[in-house]
Amino acid sequence: MKKTVVHVTHEAVQKIGGIGAVLHGLITSKVYRGGVERDILLGPLFTTDGPAEGRLHGGQVLYSGVDGIRQTPYASDFARIEHDFGVRLVYGKKKFHDPLTGVTSEPEVLLVDVRHFNPEKMAVLKFLLFERYGIESGQYEHIWDYEQYCRIAEPGLEAVRAIGGCVNGTKPIILSHEYMGMPTALCALCKYPGQFRTIFYAHEVATMRRLVEEHPGHDTMFYNVLEKAVERGEYVTDVFGSQKGFYKHPLVESSRFCDNIFAVGDYVVKELRFLRKEFNDLHIDLAYNGVPARKLTIDEKHASRQKLKQYCLSLLGFDPTFVFTHVTRLVPSKGLWRDLRVMEKIEEHFAKQNETAVLFILSTETIGRSQNDVLHMEKWYKWPVAHREGHPDLTGGEAAFYAGVQEWNARGRQCKVVYINQFGFDPKACGTRMPADMEFLDIRKGSDAEFGQSIYEPFGIAQVEPISFGGICVFTSLCGCAGFVQKAGGGKNVWNAIPVDYTKLPESMKGQTIAKLMRMDRQMREEIEGLVAADIAAELNRRLPRTSKDMEKLIASGGKLGEEMSWDVVARDFVLPGMDRALAGKGG
Repeated sequence: MKKTVVHVTHEAVQKIGGIGAVLHGLITSKVYRGGVERDILLGPLFTTDGPAEGRLHGGQVLYSGVDGIRQTPYASDFARIEHDFGVRLVYGKKKFHDPLTGVTSEPEVLLVDVRHFNPEKMAVLKFLLFERYGIESGQYEHIWDYEQYCRIAEPGLEAVRAIGGCVNGTKPIILSHEYMGMPTALCALCKYPGQFRTIFYAHEVATMRRLVEEHPGHDTMFYNVLEKAVERGEYVTDVFGSQKGFYKHPLVESSRFCDNIFAVGDYVVKELRFLRKEFNDLHIDLAYNGVPARKLTIDEKHASRQKLKQYCLSLLGFDPTFVFTHVTRLVPSKGLWRDLRVMEKIEEHFAKQNETAVLFILSTETIGRSQNDVLHMEKWYKWPVAHREGHPDLTGGEAAFYAGVQEWNARGRQCKVVYINQFGFDPKACGTRMPADMEFLDIRKGSDAEFGQSIYEPFGIAQVEPISFGGICVFTSLCGCAGFVQKAGGGKNVWNAIPVDYTKLPESMKGQTIAKLMRMDRQMREEIEGLVAADIAAELNRRLPRTSKDMEKLIASGGKLGEEMSWDVVARDFVLPGMDRALAGKGG
């Protein structure tokens, strides 16, 4: 029997980050489609502003309690649910299409407007969450992010039942993408026993992310402490104190009650087992993320690469020997400052070899700038080479990062950095100095090396997207993609990937106690980063393609890796078997 899967996520209608990429990758996988008959995307309705046709961001609205649309036989049931819970529902379908696989799929979408939720219904559910799972919701009720995901749980499940999700013996799988879906999963377990199966999809471990990001020692401190604590049989609260004040923590901790757990990386498994003792006895399925896989010819590689080189020539007045890239969100966890440290070290090699490079960093912390704003900035102060603080250009976080870019560009001679604070990579998004036929895929196909040296990165899809196009991918050994690349490469050293270890301590620091490691400051961590950056630069310099033959080898080896890391492979080897285990009950 084919499966019905209910994905509970904040990215039900709009791709924002990694979860949206996972949804798109799975839903457009031929293998996944062969095992899953029905996908239902469940999430909050974030706004009631605007016209009805915008509710599903391009999808087809069949029912909307907000707009009075009733073009579905489920309308009466939806109206009953709305009355009982004080909510408004939006239901319809949204088309997913992947040009690489050729697969088109139309999952159903259920959005819940929970602003006026029935308080008595909410009180009953929160009591059950405390009684059964020890979650004290009272201390988090002022946090809307917590509250809204509690409120979508019961009406969301009722709506799934109303559209026939549980008929003919079907047990829909509630797939909790991160903490957001856990109230729904727990509600399914305690209010609808035996009718659903539940899986926690750990795209990260929120407790560990916060600890890594907030400590000046970042990953260098945290993972050394984790290893020593595990050796002593200790858990996160033993070392870092109570985490109950963080609203995501009890939700993630309660994933131990689900029928199965998916973890997107090897270290995510370690982090889950570090939460508390009970996780050591649970089955946890690795479920790596997939990579867009497509065969590339050497001519296509040269064509995309030439566009990037031409863009550099137009912006900076030189034709670089190599093109480096980093496409990411502008958040502290991405460790963007580490890119500049590597550029500093590779500059030394290139000075001796009379070679040059440009690093395009495509990252923003806001929505895309309009075409008119881009043309204005480009005309008056040569954006994106130069920037100005304030709308429509730099936000506060972007300005802070750009200061580091400016400092580097003032010193660098062989290597330059172009910071593009924009969403999109084509002339419409980036201006007239970009080649007229540039498209986003060119920054993937044409890159010689993609950086992604995050301080916390459970998987890292963006880091390995260029790998099947012959790019060299530089990521930390803590990333889930590092484990997947190693498996795809048969456990051998893969020429297209450089996993780097920022947790490697110098001899002088080895053998330190947990207490001393936890006192690691920024200066100490930066000293270690400098040593690691020098090693990365030397290795990258050794592997960079300097002839067409070198490039052809990278394309061939990267293409093979991409095939072994595709979403079809992920669905076949990890996700579908893990769902079968959940259907069998408690990890199979």
